[in-house]
Amino acid sequence: MSYLLFHAIDRHAADHPDRTAFRCGKQGITYAELAARTNRLAHLLIRQGIQRGDRVGIYLPRSLEAAVAVHGILKAGAAYVPLDPDAPVARTRALIEDCGIKVVFVSPALRRNFSALFAAPHPVTCVVGGEVDGISSLPWKALGDFPDTPPDLRVLGDDLAYVMYTSGSTGAPKGIMHTHASGLAYARLSRDLYGVRPDDVIGNHCALHYDISTFGYFTGPLAGATTVIVTDAHTKFPTSLLQLVEQEGITIWYSVPLALLQMLRSPTLAERDLSALRWVLFGGEVFAPRHLRTLMEHAPNARASNVYGPAEVNQCTYYHLDAAPENDDPLPLGHVWKDTETLILDAVDGEVADGEIGELLVRSATRMRGYWNRPDLTARGFYYRQRIPGNRETFYRTGDLVYRDADGLLQFMGRKDRQVKIRGHRVELEEVEAALAAQPGVGEAAVYVRETGDNEKIIEAMVVAETAGGGDPRRWIDALADQLPPHTVPARIALVDAIPRNDAGKIDRLAIRAAVSKSIA
Repeated sequence: MSYLLFHAIDRHAADHPDRTAFRCGKQGITYAELAARTNRLAHLLIRQGIQRGDRVGIYLPRSLEAAVAVHGILKAGAAYVPLDPDAPVARTRALIEDCGIKVVFVSPALRRNFSALFAAPHPVTCVVGGEVDGISSLPWKALGDFPDTPPDLRVLGDDLAYVMYTSGSTGAPKGIMHTHASGLAYARLSRDLYGVRPDDVIGNHCALHYDISTFGYFTGPLAGATTVIVTDAHTKFPTSLLQLVEQEGITIWYSVPLALLQMLRSPTLAERDLSALRWVLFGGEVFAPRHLRTLMEHAPNARASNVYGPAEVNQCTYYHLDAAPENDDPLPLGHVWKDTETLILDAVDGEVADGEIGELLVRSATRMRGYWNRPDLTARGFYYRQRIPGNRETFYRTGDLVYRDADGLLQFMGRKDRQVKIRGHRVELEEVEAALAAQPGVGEAAVYVRETGDNEKIIEAMVVAETAGGGDPRRWIDALADQLPPHTVPARIALVDAIPRNDAGKIDRLAIRAAVSKSIA
């Protein structure tokens, strides 16, 4: 049988049963307790009819229950699907239906959403952790009715482990499918790259539906470390977040740069002892070198690492900094890590020379299987090469434009399409544009991103109303807030007489960008 994502928990439960596996708030769970609870949970799911390859939803806030749910689902041979508790209910319901989710882990704290989320018809047959009218509901204490030994179940490395949804350019989210093999490859490579040890304390800031969370949920247990799941309350208050880093003695921090910027702006930064930090990892968007210098001044023992990799491949490059950067030049994507090959191709899929810009393609053990229920997207996302007869190599097209410099480092030059990062989340502007264009009273719509300073971005839009003098931007914004994740809702919608277009009649994005730049100059 293959070594699987949850096997590390059972191994550490046998060797170091009293070592803390996860902490969240004032609660903690040892490896022995985690192994027993996840075994019981796997039996419960199997009793509910869950079979190998089935998808199970996790609709929970940041909590220890989330960690138990993840590994219990995997032990049952199923795949977990993280559902964002802050997303509009209609969007979450659509994901449940798209993925055919039969069982959902819920929290009573989210019960205000249950009536809309589970309104018939739906595929859900059971919820765990709360009560929903008309659906079989089991409390967590029901685990006590099941054995704490591993289920007798054959799970293979190529079996589906999790599906993470991200924004899609067609207006519909797309589910990224990862297997035990791809998830475990990431955990091993990241453990080795950053030298994660059993005595490490990992700060897991990102919510479960964001791919950065896999470092805490998989890499940490593989190394036998302790993962601190940052509570929802701590993420909202940078001062308490800094206090958490100090009190927990966090040694490895991994988040999007925004979380680090928020901590740097806290008035208590100078009062906090961050000497326990030995690694600060950041990814998802650009982190300005001037902010990194400030951070490393306050964390004197920390090395920093710029992490890059679309969720489709987990991670593929790194750039370590042993000292604060001396200038404000953008940080490179850096080196390609082990068990990974990259290509840089031009518009007709020819390899470019070093120093020339092209699209980055990645072949790695960490690559996804494909997009859930979207063979068309999977086919477009992959590039196949056959150098040896009978051996087809599969690369993922990242859509990122890069070049390789004289030192062999990959340098980022932008996106091939219009996908952007807002507060660490991937956003495809076409999705927002399609939703806005569908609103009553909207004739034409163009969505764009504007930088507000400190590398922060907001989404704005311009609209031509269906009738002269008509249209209510505030009403459109409120409507979009019920349909889209908060970070994708335009902060401002301007009514205009005409949207700039090129000779072909297409929206002139460059003209819009120039107009926006001129307006804030």
